[in-house]
Amino acid sequence: MRFGHAFEVGALQRMAMVALVCGVGLAGGTSRAAESDISVGPLRAKYAELGEQARNNPFQRALYLESEQSSTHLKGEIYAVVDYPFAIVNAALNNPAHWCDVLILHINVKYCNASRRADGTVLTVNIGRKFFQPLEDAYRLDFNYRAVVTTPEYFALELNADDGPLSTHDYRIWVEAASLENGRAFLHVTYAYEFGLIGRLAMQVYLATIGKDKVGFTVTETRPDGQPVYIRGVRGVVERNTMRYYLAIDAYFDALITSPRNQLEQRLQKWYHSADQYARQLHEVERDDYLDMKRKEYQRQQLAR
Repeated sequence: MRFGHAFEVGALQRMAMVALVCGVGLAGGTSRAAESDISVGPLRAKYAELGEQARNNPFQRALYLESEQSSTHLKGEIYAVVDYPFAIVNAALNNPAHWCDVLILHINVKYCNASRRADGTVLTVNIGRKFFQPLEDAYRLDFNYRAVVTTPEYFALELNADDGPLSTHDYRIWVEAASLENGRAFLHVTYAYEFGLIGRLAMQVYLATIGKDKVGFTVTETRPDGQPVYIRGVRGVVERNTMRYYLAIDAYFDALITSPRNQLEQRLQKWYHSADQYARQLHEVERDDYLDMKRKEYQRQQLAR
């Protein structure tokens, strides 16, 4: 019995980890870089199309979130107006050296390191549980970083990882931004990955156990009392992680005007405060536990550089 219980707990932990890793990969099974029209025009057209949807929404910020799934594919997207000039957004995100300071804010990112190799820059990212843990207990993914387009009013970049745990593969991260009027920028973040039979079974176990009460952001219906009913299941997973990564980007921006010695603390406080605004979806640990965990993880990350 004790062996059986230990096996069950270990299996559930692995299943939960797969569901968390699903929030790391970003932009469909086909590379966005292969598309012909990667420029400022389509992104500004999307900004105009969203219009009121991005301005008036439950997020209390200029943001639009959507997700989709198929039998082998998951994708989440966020479009957001950020109150920073395009030049600042470009300098902050269109640089692989800055991405580890962004990613480490996410509650499940345990470590990140950017390294130059013969074929370009690679981001080594370890994904783990919601407490400080040895890196050997976390999943590792290696993302190839590539700047796709950079102009005075638009940039696009892509990160991709061929393989993940338990038959997940073709992780894609796509980030693009365009300048807007009044010193603002329009940011688009997409993430997606492909999965096979093992990954699908792992997600099913997670959703039937640890993740059964968790919800996403899409409202599927409204109850008679006016309360929203939020989406659950796989799309709920991808929407939660989409928001966590966007909030990490936003927290990184927020601390840029702070003195360098205070930037980490500002980012951590900002990320937790922002996530707690969506407590129904994103609350996982208490503030002090998050801050203590992230300070330790950041110190470990710095010592390894």
